[in-house]
Amino acid sequence: MTKVGLSLIAAALTLPLILIKVKAQQPPPGGAPPNQQVEEDAGTPIKVDVDVVNLYCSVRNKQNGLVNTLEKNDFDLAEDAKPQTIKYFSKETDIPLTIGLLVDVSGSQRNLIEPERRAGAAFFSSVLKKKDVAFLISFGADSELLQDITGSPRLLQEGLRGLKLNAGFSGINSGPVPTMSHQRGTVLYDAVYLAANDMLSKEVGRKAVILITDGEDEGSTLNMKAAIEAAQKSDAIIYGILYVDRQFYGGFGMNYRGEGVLKQMAEETGGRIFTVSGKNTLDTIFDQIQQEMRTQYAIGYTPTNSQKDGSYRKIDLKTHEKDLKVQVRKGYYAMPTNQ
Repeated sequence: MTKVGLSLIAAALTLPLILIKVKAQQPPPGGAPPNQQVEEDAGTPIKVDVDVVNLYCSVRNKQNGLVNTLEKNDFDLAEDAKPQTIKYFSKETDIPLTIGLLVDVSGSQRNLIEPERRAGAAFFSSVLKKKDVAFLISFGADSELLQDITGSPRLLQEGLRGLKLNAGFSGINSGPVPTMSHQRGTVLYDAVYLAANDMLSKEVGRKAVILITDGEDEGSTLNMKAAIEAAQKSDAIIYGILYVDRQFYGGFGMNYRGEGVLKQMAEETGGRIFTVSGKNTLDTIFDQIQQEMRTQYAIGYTPTNSQKDGSYRKIDLKTHEKDLKVQVRKGYYAMPTNQ
């Protein structure tokens, strides 16, 4: 498969750049323009204020079961500790999905690539509905776009066949992505930034990044903070699938520290982390993620602080029922309209 260059733009950081080119994306067929939202009980998108902040959240009970029977008045919302009025609310499950599947193919995952390929193919076949789209990125010593945004499970499955080990030294002008000349291992943060900033920022509807990895990063140009910020600015939820070859880390994982990384990235963006085990297979986890994405609440509000100064605003969304846990991103960036 032809390797596509990817563009990681870190203007605010005095760091080397990874040059990647991705062709411009169009909204999914039939998708709503960027300034459309879902009106309560309307069932179809309508045009509203472009300054509305959009939240997609899941609610779970004490038994960790999804709760999908709540109404707008069951929620309390605050931004930077100031109460906000929920203006738009929907329990619709047909809002289009844009999914980025990011698969770790670094040296530590060499024994897991084939199971990742099989489970990914089954996931794409079952999850994509009308107007849903997805793309596929592999990452190891560098990043590679294996399939651009498409609604075709067949093309995505063909992209999965391109998964292969990508580890070792990457010098200047070597490999699909030119990098600085030094040892690289797993460019996890760069891959997340790419998916959020280059692929998802212009898309509309619900957006998710699904990461299959052991959570270790070695050699990224960007750091975890930049990756999380990119996801938050693109309104993308990160779901982390922790898939670890314990033998690679000495059997007991004494040198392994990636779980905390995945957990932080997921929680900051409103997602959660899953761990692959004998009883919790990749296929089972994909089913859980699909169910969660189809039972989200869509909430919109116009902030009382109307300044678009690029600052980070903290979000606190709760239900009146204290035994219920709301899973939602922790904040957003109030970016100017032209950014």
